[in-house]
Amino acid sequence: MKVYDGTAAESEPTVEPERIKVGIAESKVSHADAVLTTSGLGSCLGVAVYDDEADVAGLLHVMLPSIDEMEGKNEAKFADSGIRDLVDEMERLGAERERMEAKIAGGSDMLDFSESGSGIGVRNVERGRQTLAEFDIPIVGEDVGGDHGRSLRLETRTGDLIVKSANRDAITL
Repeated sequence: MKVYDGTAAESEPTVEPERIKVGIAESKVSHADAVLTTSGLGSCLGVAVYDDEADVAGLLHVMLPSIDEMEGKNEAKFADSGIRDLVDEMERLGAERERMEAKIAGGSDMLDFSESGSGIGVRNVERGRQTLAEFDIPIVGEDVGGDHGRSLRLETRTGDLIVKSANRDAITL
């Protein structure tokens, strides 16, 4: 007779969560056990939003601060319109704005343009923070600025955002 003691048998295969790649100027949302990943964040900003109760998470990889600054149909390319669309999609999957929390990473100053004003990385971070504040979504973790690139891994089951960079150990936000 088999007795269930709450531990997995050695012969039971472990199921890896689905890996969903988020490209530059894209966003993806999942309500399943998945891992959302993006890489190549230099001056770009990665925005991870999570609703723990609804088990809904989303990741956005933006290139520019505001859709008002340029013409374009790809709203995920911009911090303001990309965050708006990400939040809307999460709400369609059952998330509620009042429970959402955000984590941001990126916004590096990869090239020194200090004489010409704020670099694009700084402006991406500022606009991301401003837009999340407009939606009353608190930022509970961040790794922004500097002069290095980053890759992100958002674990939808926990809301953990793992930030990898070439010049240091990975950190978990």
